[in-house]
Amino acid sequence: MSPFPSSAPSTAAWRHLRVTRDEGVATVTLARPEKLNALTFGAYADLRDLLAELSRERSVRALVLAGEGRGFCSGGDVDEIIGATLAMDTAQLLDFNRMTGQVVRALRECPFPVVAAVQGVAAGAGAVLALAADFRVADPSARFAFLFTRVGLSGGDMGAAYLLPRVVGLGHATRLLMLGDAVRAPEAERIGLISELAEEGRADERAQELARRLADGPALALAQTKALLTAELDMPLAASVELDASTQALLMHGEDYAEFHAAFTGKRPPRWRGR
Repeated sequence: MSPFPSSAPSTAAWRHLRVTRDEGVATVTLARPEKLNALTFGAYADLRDLLAELSRERSVRALVLAGEGRGFCSGGDVDEIIGATLAMDTAQLLDFNRMTGQVVRALRECPFPVVAAVQGVAAGAGAVLALAADFRVADPSARFAFLFTRVGLSGGDMGAAYLLPRVVGLGHATRLLMLGDAVRAPEAERIGLISELAEEGRADERAQELARRLADGPALALAQTKALLTAELDMPLAASVELDASTQALLMHGEDYAEFHAAFTGKRPPRWRGR
C-alpha cells in the first residue's frame, strides 16, 4: 500500500473496533463479546479503512487481531447482515461482497505481520479473517468452521478458496469448505491451520509476545518477505527467483543489512531500524 497520505486526517476513534498501540505493536480487538464478536457492515468497513490507515502511517511494525471474551469471531451477524442482504439488489450485494474481500486483501497486503489470537469460535468470516493473518496463535478451545455452504453459499467466500488450499492443502481445504465442519485446535495444529497451540488461557499473551518479537525485528525485511510470499503464490519459478534477486539487491542497500554486519563484527545485538 502507498505510504503517501491524502488530505484526510487519520481516524481518531473507531466505532466498531477497539484499537490500542504499544511501541510499534497495534492490537485490533473485535469487541462484541455478547454476540461472539459477530461482524456488522460497520465492522467490515472499519477493518478495511483501519488497515489502510495503518499501512500508510508506517509506525506499526506488527498487528494483533483478537476477539473480546470467549470467542474470536462468529462470522457475519445473522440479523444485521444475513437478514439485511435478503433485501439487497445485485449491485448492493456485489458492493458488500467486494468490501469483505477488501478486508482480506488488506490483511494480506499490509506491510507488517498480522498475528491472530484465536480462542473459542472462529466461524464463517471469522475463520477467514484468522486464515488471512500471517500467524494464528490458538487457545486449546479454538475451533475453526468455514460455514458458508451451510447457509447456502459458496465455500469460496472472501478468498477462502484461494488461501485455504495454500495453507492446509487441497484435500483438507475441500473438506473444510464443502462440509463446513468445525476443526478443533488439535486437528487444526496437525493440518497446519494454526501456527502455535498455546497453553490454555494464554493465546492472547503468546500472540502479543510473537508480535513484539516481530515488531522488534527488521521491519523492512519482514515486510518484503510477506510481500513475496503473497506475490509468488502463482508465479513460475523463473519469475520468483528474479523477483527474489531484485528484492535482495534493494535490501542490500538498506541500513539494516549494514547494521547486521556492524553488530556481528562488534559482537553486539543488531539495532534494527526498518530501513
